[in-house]
Amino acid sequence: MSDMKLEQDQKQTPSENAPKMRRDLSPSEAVHEKDWSDHKGILIVVEQRGGIAKKVSWQLLGEGRRLADKLQTHLSALVIGSNVSGLAKEAIYRGADNVYLCDSVELENYRTRPYSKVCLAVIREYKPEIVLLGATYTGRDLAGAIATHLPTGLTADCTQLDVDENRLLLASRPAFSEKMLATILCKQYKPQMATARSGVFLALPLDPTRQGDIITIPSQMTEGEIVTQVLDFLEQTDHVSLEDQEIIVAGGRGLGGPEGFVMLQEFADALGGVVGASRAAVDAGWIGHDHQVGQTGSTVRSKLYFAIGISGAVQHVVGMQNADMIVAVNRDPQAPIFKVAHLGIVGDLFTLVPALTEAIRAQKRNSGSVPVAL
Repeated sequence: MSDMKLEQDQKQTPSENAPKMRRDLSPSEAVHEKDWSDHKGILIVVEQRGGIAKKVSWQLLGEGRRLADKLQTHLSALVIGSNVSGLAKEAIYRGADNVYLCDSVELENYRTRPYSKVCLAVIREYKPEIVLLGATYTGRDLAGAIATHLPTGLTADCTQLDVDENRLLLASRPAFSEKMLATILCKQYKPQMATARSGVFLALPLDPTRQGDIITIPSQMTEGEIVTQVLDFLEQTDHVSLEDQEIIVAGGRGLGGPEGFVMLQEFADALGGVVGASRAAVDAGWIGHDHQVGQTGSTVRSKLYFAIGISGAVQHVVGMQNADMIVAVNRDPQAPIFKVAHLGIVGDLFTLVPALTEAIRAQKRNSGSVPVAL
């Protein structure tokens, strides 16, 4: 994959926190007069629902720990919600040096304005140089709301993060129809902000011996000041969340049509997993987009990943290459997928997959469990 470096220099909307400009300087020259040296540290905004944190938040804490150590600075987490003090402690156990905790009944459910006001209060008071959020529906909404009130840019949906010798955040994301990886810099403003995909980074294991400060942050709005209300949550029962699955059976163009995914579903059911797909299969209309793995789909870290009838285009590989065990089934021995697979099977998938399904069912009938070899 190609790597391209871009500089983010977008026109900014004036805000109360924008740097003051002299009349004899151009806007770009005036921005350089702002002293950002008081901005230090990395802040991870922890996303939660019902007191349970999203996996991407702990993954970002793991990556944030690496970046903070590289910059020789501190790593902070921001936890917002109601009855979420336990998450604040867990954030410390997972790598944070300190946690900002805003725990109030009106923050039980996510709403853009009250959550963004808390984030802005923390950012303006404690001045982190980097702020990271998950690229979830909530994270994208919250990050955009925050960035519009700060003199800064926002890089969305990142798949790689790093920092350089000038303390610049190197935020990389797919670009140009997924054919290139663009590394975007925000050179003139702080904090540097980015959202990152779930499944890309590795969360640190829990370490209950870690110590850190929990700093209480007051809620910035009362219930009467919030114009929106959450009436109910309607669960989407047919939606597949691939990021949380331990076993994924993914199919590609080699399945030949939607009928092939019926066969894969039987195989996945036997294994206790779910069905995934390549972009080619989704674009062909054989299966829904929520099953797609890759740069324009989900990025997964499953324990077991079957790539069946998938050639191994880079757009797909970047979404599944971090699985613990990758098993590829393809009739072409030169297929690129075999370069990333831990185990490769060359043969006719329409013969192999039903045979594997029946063998697993037989094993479960005899012993009540999936074969240990899998």
